[in-house]
Amino acid sequence: MKKGIHPTYYEEAVIRCVCGNVIVTGSTKKEIQVEICSACHPFYTGKLKTVIDTGGRVRRFKEKYGLK
Repeated sequence: MKKGIHPTYYEEAVIRCVCGNVIVTGSTKKEIQVEICSACHPFYTGKLKTVIDTGGRVRRFKEKYGLK
């Protein structure tokens, strides 16, 4: 491999989720912020989070396309 062209690899990079979960992994970034992870994603937890529709966008979309 050529020297000086590869990014720095951090063996103990930290991934922080907004739910408070912290994952230590290897990455080219030292710290990564994510909005959703396996600890809070509905697919993995089996819990469905409700969507807050403050602007009425979901309602207007459903009305426009005739969905219920």
